[in-house]
Amino acid sequence: MAGQFRSYVWDPLLILSQIVLMQTVYYGSLGLWLALVDALVRSSPSLDQMFDAEILGFSTPPGRLSMMSFILNALTCALGLLYFIRRGKQCLDFTVTVHFFHLLGCWFYSSRFPSALTWWLVQAVCIALMAVIGEYLCMRTELKEIPLNSAPKSNV
Repeated sequence: MAGQFRSYVWDPLLILSQIVLMQTVYYGSLGLWLALVDALVRSSPSLDQMFDAEILGFSTPPGRLSMMSFILNALTCALGLLYFIRRGKQCLDFTVTVHFFHLLGCWFYSSRFPSALTWWLVQAVCIALMAVIGEYLCMRTELKEIPLNSAPKSNV
């Protein structure tokens, strides 16, 4: 197919490095949000907040704070999609990949499959927010005008 606008070249090293980068953004920003929220309420930080599915819930203050951190992290990761993925068509793929590896991490950390309904609801909301906002931001940059003349204009 000659004449394609953006021909996609299969580059497994690029895709793998983007997955690793998005996982780093995900856990780095989640750790920062959890540390910030814990500092505001003077709570002690714990890996359980990040990986234990039973922590998330509406009934306890740490559960609500962790849920808030996950939601804020979805917004931060949408910016990560904008800066590191840059393709609106790939935002959902990378979002689901990040959350799939988070599911595996939670499963490995707690030695049981996450069964808490609130954990699944929070993850579904985070996937939706991260994918939709990331795709919106990427599409805005993809649709910017391409300048055809970079020379300064002269008044004739």
